[in-house]
Amino acid sequence: MPLRHSLLAVLVMIIWGVNFLAIDFGVDDVPPVLFVAIRFVVVLIPAIFLVPRPAAALKDVLVVGLFLSLGQFALLYTAIALDLPPGLASLVLQAQVVLTVLFASVALRERPTTPQLVGVLLGAVGLVIVGVGRSAATPALAFLLAIAAAASWATGNVIVRRLGSVTQAAGTRQSPLAGLSMTVWSALVVPVPMFALSLALDGPAAVGYSLTHPTWAAVLSTLYTAWLASLVGYGIWNTLLDRHRASAVVPFTMLVPVVGMTAAWLVQGEVPNVAEAGGGLLLLLGVAITSGLLRWPDRRRYSPGT
Repeated sequence: MPLRHSLLAVLVMIIWGVNFLAIDFGVDDVPPVLFVAIRFVVVLIPAIFLVPRPAAALKDVLVVGLFLSLGQFALLYTAIALDLPPGLASLVLQAQVVLTVLFASVALRERPTTPQLVGVLLGAVGLVIVGVGRSAATPALAFLLAIAAAASWATGNVIVRRLGSVTQAAGTRQSPLAGLSMTVWSALVVPVPMFALSLALDGPAAVGYSLTHPTWAAVLSTLYTAWLASLVGYGIWNTLLDRHRASAVVPFTMLVPVVGMTAAWLVQGEVPNVAEAGGGLLLLLGVAITSGLLRWPDRRRYSPGT
């Protein structure tokens, strides 16, 4: 991959890593479920009038949005609102890689390789260590919600993979903007349910006040998460995936928790304890093995004449 494209991939990882800090700032002033609804309204308008609809059926696109957008971010925003540190959130969400392998083995009959099984095991152990040894200031519910967000993301990944297989089998030619199209159009499923849920959970008064008295932190956080993290980030990311092998692009996601935890340390003074750091490294090692970033050693034996 050319250096320019590698630098673009790093830029996306910086955008996505800082995104957790942006979410943390936003949920201080806006109820988390309402904040998700507002974010995806901004994602939708005006992009939905500019980006073509994905090749998949609309009902399939909405199912993708149910997990990749609504489920993932409703759970993540709520976890951060319940005091899950943003740096730790960026780390825990990487569990989606190992969960995707597990879910795909069940739903798609994709038999995991031996390295993937080892990676899943290491990732699971690392996640348990982080959970058990997390700071006393991090509520168990917030940690579990972050894992649920990773599971929702992984489920969405499996659905997208299944839809991609069906599209390829049908001989449909995908546009280079197919990934961005899915991001935008799948967001249709988010605003109405999230607004309704916020009205039920937070009450009309809180919703009305947040909408009529936006703070600068909430506005900037919304613009960052919607325009930079969703549209710019995925726009660049899907372009890179369209031009290069996934094995050359996907490993860059390992930088997200590094950026997220560094940003949280610099801005908020968030420092992981020994268990969070050790378990986090084990989780990332599992992710690296599962995603193929770390190759399994070749066991073939070579004779002098080979």
